[in-house]
Amino acid sequence: MLCFNLLKLKDHLFMQKTIKKQLANKRLTKKRYPLAKDVETIDGIMKASYEVVSGDAGKKRQWQRDISLHSPNAIYAFSVQEEGKDKEVIMHIEDFQKETDFMVMKTGFFENEIYREVRVFGNMAHVWSTYETRLQNNGPVVRTGINSVQLYKQDNRWWIFSWIFDKEKGDTKIPQTFKPQ
Repeated sequence: MLCFNLLKLKDHLFMQKTIKKQLANKRLTKKRYPLAKDVETIDGIMKASYEVVSGDAGKKRQWQRDISLHSPNAIYAFSVQEEGKDKEVIMHIEDFQKETDFMVMKTGFFENEIYREVRVFGNMAHVWSTYETRLQNNGPVVRTGINSVQLYKQDNRWWIFSWIFDKEKGDTKIPQTFKPQ
């Protein structure tokens, strides 16, 4: 009986050491957000914004990195067609991520910026970002549109405050002024 209890104790201690090592490794390999390169410049925050949502079907997106780019009260706004009319949708970032997770489990999603126009005044900036969407990395373009992104600078970094986006459809085409020259 004593031998059995000693074996149990030895197994228990071994498991504790293993768990401690796993936790230590997890702490060492866990990325700390925000990444300085993501938030020090408008260019950095826009590049990171496209990177966090892009990936193959079923691939987990970089939501912790995405959260670090946004104000805690950040919103996404867009319109959807309901009964032949545009309906405005506004949601917080966490809700937008949940909706995106549902979509990307079934299909790939790769979005990249093809043109950007930036206006800055003081600690605020407005970015017009024309994008292309593909369902496969380097696949054919399935959608183009414009993201209107509002940012502010605080604590020596940029924060995304809101996104409003729309895609090309019907008679609504991207104006030449928002296309690469």
